[in-house]
Amino acid sequence: MVEHTHARSFGTAASAYDRYRPGYPAPAVEWAAGDHPPGRVVDLGAGTGILTRVLLELGYTAVPVEPDEEMRAQLALATPGTTALVGTAEDVPVADGSVDAVLSAQAYHWFDREPAHAEAARVLRPGGTLAAIWNDRDPTVAWTATLTAIAEEIVGGWGLGGTQDGVDSFGVEFGPVERAEFRHSTWHTPDSLVALMATRSYYLTAAPDDQRAMDAAVRELAASHPDLAGRDRFELPYRTSCYRARRR
Repeated sequence: MVEHTHARSFGTAASAYDRYRPGYPAPAVEWAAGDHPPGRVVDLGAGTGILTRVLLELGYTAVPVEPDEEMRAQLALATPGTTALVGTAEDVPVADGSVDAVLSAQAYHWFDREPAHAEAARVLRPGGTLAAIWNDRDPTVAWTATLTAIAEEIVGGWGLGGTQDGVDSFGVEFGPVERAEFRHSTWHTPDSLVALMATRSYYLTAAPDDQRAMDAAVRELAASHPDLAGRDRFELPYRTSCYRARRR
């Protein structure tokens, strides 16, 4: 994986990550898995199992793969009966041609793409699907745009922290990349919004003074922005962007 410090920063916040990070809408997951009957799906970079649990609820056989010990422990705690395999996108611990889909939610941007694509092609059955999924805060909503600007200014947050430039290709062993977008939202309080932003890699790797400044700025946003002020609870809107391609 690339950007090692950021990519491996989440374990220290595994419990909060699992509690405050958004899930994925079922139609997005079904589309990403290839629009075929539920089969065996690798959740690559599974983290605390947020996507794994959606897959299980939809009837898929989920095979979570995660390199971070603390994230795997939280996945096991929150997903009874499921144990994540120790592995990375570049070294997937499953047999050749043994899965119907490989999905990566909120993790593909950490991968070393060429070897990761080759590994996905190895473990997929012919015609199987490789997909990358991101939850991005909706930038067309005024207060979420301000939230992103706060993160960028104080702790160098990476924009929406997700799709970046999207995915043009999954490599020579895959067909053309298709894209679809889905909408959903989660409910927050001022406290939970602060806690959510504290699970971002740019926050977790920031200096303590910058973390405190970020906390204060998010609280001020919740207290003063016209869309949020005086409200105990509010919706945080997301766009779920999915990119998929079939193994040739």
